[in-house]
Amino acid sequence: MTATPNETAKVLRAWEKSAPSYDKQIAFFEKVWFGGARQWLGTRAQGRILEVAIGTGLNLPHYPADATITGIELSPAMLAIAERRAADLGRDVELHTGDAQALPFPDEAFDTVVCALSLCTIPDPAAAIGEMKRVLVPGGQLLLVDHIASTWPPIRAAQWLLERLTIRAAGEHFTRRQLPLVRAAGYDIVEAERLKAGTVERVAARKPRND
Repeated sequence: MTATPNETAKVLRAWEKSAPSYDKQIAFFEKVWFGGARQWLGTRAQGRILEVAIGTGLNLPHYPADATITGIELSPAMLAIAERRAADLGRDVELHTGDAQALPFPDEAFDTVVCALSLCTIPDPAAAIGEMKRVLVPGGQLLLVDHIASTWPPIRAAQWLLERLTIRAAGEHFTRRQLPLVRAAGYDIVEAERLKAGTVERVAARKPRND
């Protein structure tokens, strides 16, 4: 489903509003829900890295010291925090304001594309995953971490009820799953792991060399 401008604008408003408190809010969930996810990404990312929806830059401390990092983020308020974090870390990071569904980068520009806890809110995740593939070199890797629909029916039912509110308010989905979209886009799956009653998924995939 192609995203409408209104859907993208709703997500932008939500992130602009939550930017000042985001790091404090996510800290709790990282302890109980997403523990180890950023380290998982950092140990696999390499080369020229693009982080899509970089947010406040919480992944920056985990990337290899010799990596070249580019980040793109819809929300200028979130990006401003990422810029300060990069400066505090002494990391030279190229940051852009932009839309994951239409990346402003040339074809085959990156060795690794990372997207963490963000495809749940991007209005057209299939388009974003397609764009990530476009900017990857042949053989380049895609690394995703996100919350998804649980494998346990009672939790999945609660997620469905919760997103009746969150989709309307901020465009956030709890019953999406990105792995089928990655497969449909033609990536080769390298790793796929579900955690926390199936509500969190980590995916490592590669763009085929003969694509």
